[in-house]
Amino acid sequence: MKFAYAATWMDLSSYVPMARAADEAGWWGCACSDHVANPKTLRSRYPYTASGDRRWEPFTPWPDPVAAIAAMAAVTERLRFFTNVYVLPLRTPFAVAKAWGTLAVLSRNRVALGVGMGWMEEEFDLMGQPFARRGKRGDEMLDVIKALWTGDWVEHHGEFYDFDALEMNPAPAEPVPIFVGGLSEAALRRAARHDGWISDLQSSAELAEACATLRRYREEAGTAGRPFTVVGSSNDAVDVDGYRRLEEAGVDVLLTWPWVFYTGFRSDEQQRIDGIRRFADDVISKF
Repeated sequence: MKFAYAATWMDLSSYVPMARAADEAGWWGCACSDHVANPKTLRSRYPYTASGDRRWEPFTPWPDPVAAIAAMAAVTERLRFFTNVYVLPLRTPFAVAKAWGTLAVLSRNRVALGVGMGWMEEEFDLMGQPFARRGKRGDEMLDVIKALWTGDWVEHHGEFYDFDALEMNPAPAEPVPIFVGGLSEAALRRAARHDGWISDLQSSAELAEACATLRRYREEAGTAGRPFTVVGSSNDAVDVDGYRRLEEAGVDVLLTWPWVFYTGFRSDEQQRIDGIRRFADDVISKF
């Protein structure tokens, strides 16, 4: 089991000192979330709460994850970074491939692209991207992005993107892993075709069931022999024994907010840093 912390809903000034502390304490990774804007009124229903209401309050910080990861990668040596999750179809494949390819080069291959297909139609309208068929378009985007990351001449003639030979450099020295977030069957099947899956906040039983489903889908997709990373967030595993059970079920990376266990959700910057260090001593050292 490896451990990552979520850099979510906090002041941007905390990102760099927390990353330094996590790097020194032996954490595996840091996850950054993504929204471009937060409309005051929504028609769209948030899919991860029973009420359909958003989990955050207005004026919650949503820093650009590419910029945030670049800043943190510059002051760390081992800590890895991924998005939880990057709303892929809000962008073009060229913009995504350029940004994440550059991040991979500058971070010395310490990034993974965690993607989702999005749920907020209003955000798509703001970005001038179609909301309809975003899953199919996202699948084609991933094909294009992976080809662009080779650094070779690439041409593509698909349903959504059509271009003649071009090259994009700098190119990553090794493939950037693609993790897919989401709970739907489509999301799990998409994850099985790529390099990993990112859960929502779920129970240990739900995570175990998802791991079993992913194993089945990977067998069906012919990808079972490839490396695969399951990133799980648990709402009921809170100690070493609980994390070991998740590991046995198939969770590879535990994503958490470590300071919550010691000083609560409203912890200040120093309390978060102390929580990162204390969790490393209390938990990570046991693995």
